[in-house]
Amino acid sequence: MKTISLARDFTKFPAGRYRDDGPYSGELFRDMYLTPALNSDEVITIDLDGARGYGSSFLEEAFGGLVRLGFPADRVLTRIRLISKDSSLINEIQSYIRDSLGPARQVH
Repeated sequence: MKTISLARDFTKFPAGRYRDDGPYSGELFRDMYLTPALNSDEVITIDLDGARGYGSSFLEEAFGGLVRLGFPADRVLTRIRLISKDSSLINEIQSYIRDSLGPARQVH
C-alpha cells in the first residue's frame, strides 16, 4: 500500500479544478497520483492533513473526476483510503465520488 501526503508530496495550497486554474489543481493531482494508482490496482492512502484548506472544485475534480473518467465508484471507494483528522472532509470527498454517478446509479 502506498501513502501520499497531499501537503508534503503535492502542495500545502491545493486550489482549482483544472490545470488552467493554477499549478496545484484537482485535475493535476488526480492525473499524477490517483489515476496511476487505480490503473495499477494498487491501494493508495491519501493523507489529507497539513494542507491550508480545500476548495470544493479541487476535491470534486480530483476524486469525483475519477468516476467520470470511467473508474467504478465502488472501486474508487475501496482502493483509495482517505485519512484526516477532519471526518467531514472524508465524508465530503466520498459524496463527490458517489454523486458523480448521477442519481440513478449511486453507490450506498
